[in-house]
Amino acid sequence: MANKTDLRAKSIHGSNPQFLIEKITRSKIQGCLYWKEQCFALNESSIIDRARELTYYGGCFGGNMQPTPFLCLIMKMLQLQPEIRIVKQYIANQSLKYLRVLGAFYLRLVGDPIDIYTTLEPYYNDYRKLRKRTPTGWELDHVDSFIDDLLTKRIVCHITLPHLPKRIVLETSAQLKPRVSLLEMSSDLDLDDDDDDLNSSDDSDKEEKEKDEDNSDAKEKESDESDDSDNDDDIDESRKVMKQS
Repeated sequence: MANKTDLRAKSIHGSNPQFLIEKITRSKIQGCLYWKEQCFALNESSIIDRARELTYYGGCFGGNMQPTPFLCLIMKMLQLQPEIRIVKQYIANQSLKYLRVLGAFYLRLVGDPIDIYTTLEPYYNDYRKLRKRTPTGWELDHVDSFIDDLLTKRIVCHITLPHLPKRIVLETSAQLKPRVSLLEMSSDLDLDDDDDDLNSSDDSDKEEKEKDEDNSDAKEKESDESDDSDNDDDIDESRKVMKQS
């Protein structure tokens, strides 16, 4: 019973969820000590405790290609088939990065393309470090790189992933909106700020120009009034001279 899929589980991509992992890898998982001791009687809640204990991720390692605890937990999730909303809570968890990659990997296996892209792409902005165990040793990885592997590669952690349509195909068919990266968003904000600065500068220049025009008009008016006064004085003097003569 420990190796059987939950009776309430639905078929994924037309087959038993556990069959998403190749038979030889399933056999190695079911025969390893971690599966027998640590994965027995796990549920959607207690699997978080196992994810908290993870210090690395990977597929199979060593000369006899033993499965990692990460791979065992993936198979346990396929066996339990937790609800997608619960898996998304795993992914959204900020404190447990290995729980996030565990949930992301599971969603990539069982999710529909639209849900996969919309849920995983925001985590391109997660740059935390990960330890990756390979068949020959250890590598340094990052969460954003792991997410990119899930969305672009065919095989990850020695598991062949279900087919995922390219993003451009979904955009062309209007099923997805074009992705805007964090860099593009910041560039747009900078451009908006520049436009605001230009507009405020233009308004300031316009106000100064209007003030200059008002001052010029005032000066011209004063000059005209002065000229009129001078003309009146000249006329008065002319009249006086005429009377004396």
